[in-house]
Amino acid sequence: MRKDPSESPDPGAPNHGASPDYGKVSSPYDSPTERFPTATPAPGSGGRTLPHTDDELDFGDARGAGLPTEQIPAYRDSGSFGSDQPTEVLGGTSAAAAASPGTTAVGTADDGDVKIGRGTLDLGLLALRLAVGGTALVHGLQKLTGIWNGPGLDGFEEMLANSGFQQAKLLAILGAVGEVAGGALLILGLVTPLAAASVLAVMINAWAFRQTAEPGLEYFAPAGTEYETLLGVCAGVIILTGPGRISLDGRRGWATRPFIGSFVALILGVAAGVCTWIFLNGANPLI
Repeated sequence: MRKDPSESPDPGAPNHGASPDYGKVSSPYDSPTERFPTATPAPGSGGRTLPHTDDELDFGDARGAGLPTEQIPAYRDSGSFGSDQPTEVLGGTSAAAAASPGTTAVGTADDGDVKIGRGTLDLGLLALRLAVGGTALVHGLQKLTGIWNGPGLDGFEEMLANSGFQQAKLLAILGAVGEVAGGALLILGLVTPLAAASVLAVMINAWAFRQTAEPGLEYFAPAGTEYETLLGVCAGVIILTGPGRISLDGRRGWATRPFIGSFVALILGVAAGVCTWIFLNGANPLI
């Protein structure tokens, strides 16, 4: 029986004289798996090749050719280092970030960073300065001019001489002027560390004077040192904190972030008060 040429040949019959048109059919599985290039730079990578391992994805390979995974930067307030600047970025800079134009460098502030506000701190410092400065000012005017039932310079000099001070006249002038000038400058917030140091030195001598007037340690009013202790401590606090931004010194760095200079002013104020008492009076105020 003659077979129709269109029918498929018997798969079990020998293939004698088969037509060359019946070749091997191609299959997608015959080609090797497609691979990423290892030497061809990745598009937009600046000449670096594509990463191949998890380590390269996270950190880049040993040749610096990998593309590190983008990491979220951390931020901190740079005020802890004495600078009133916006927050700064922590951590290292990746190779991709360094190669990209317009990238913010490590440790610098970006325009999008938010400054940490001071809240009511400056208002509180203003109130503290007004209280301490105003009190020192009116007491100094009492000693200097005699207003508000004050002793005046003559009465103040006599009081110092009776308490055992040498150079009573000079000390009366310096003490009255120191209180008036220091109090006025504290109110204005001008050269605040030196103004507060002047008030602190006067209060140290006033504290020692009050202690020697009564035997033993006294604190509670009217014979104690409540007033002198409170004013002296508050003056020292103003030196350490700065006057705040609501002051004539407000644009100075040490007005909001005091450090070495203010600490030196505190030491000078304490030293001036203690040395004045030791060398010009000498009495032991603790007995």
